[in-house]
Amino acid sequence: MNIKEYFSSLFEGTHSLIKGMEVTGKELFTKKVTEQYPENRAELKIPERFRATLQFIYDDEGYHKCIACKTCERNCPNGTIQIITRMVDLPNGKKKMKLDKYMYDLGSCTFCGLCVSTCPTDAIEFSNDFEQAVFRREALLKQLNYLPEKEKPALALKPAPATKPEATDKVAPQDEATKVIEPKDVQTNVEQKETE
Repeated sequence: MNIKEYFSSLFEGTHSLIKGMEVTGKELFTKKVTEQYPENRAELKIPERFRATLQFIYDDEGYHKCIACKTCERNCPNGTIQIITRMVDLPNGKKKMKLDKYMYDLGSCTFCGLCVSTCPTDAIEFSNDFEQAVFRREALLKQLNYLPEKEKPALALKPAPATKPEATDKVAPQDEATKVIEPKDVQTNVEQKETE
């Protein structure tokens, strides 16, 4: 290494040091912005796309749209979601798979969003509630279908169309006590009595 290379590397190092100190010097004199958390919870603005925790989407009547197809469970890269199902009998005699428990482990979630993007019924979403600190790891295991399951009202069956009674030539035999006397029968009975 000659003297020319030595001074050129010394100059480059000094230039780089001055450049770094320039950035530090600017930050030294800029106004500091400090979030007064948790006192400023009311003014906090969390971005809409922030992924904090998974949750079910319930409608106004308390129903969710999960059909227990287990697509989200299969697409989860680290097994965060576990869906427990049960078979129920329908009024028409068929069986159907129904959601029993939707378990979500927040502690192992990577917030990748594959479960939300692949859900065929849009039954789940990420909330932006970032305050999820707990003291025990077991508290991070959550059941998402926390509302009591409501039975959807059964569809009203259409009444069968009224059928006309078929006219038959044969008349069922009747007892003498329940026999209906027709007017012409009365007339023949009176004629028989007169002839006697």
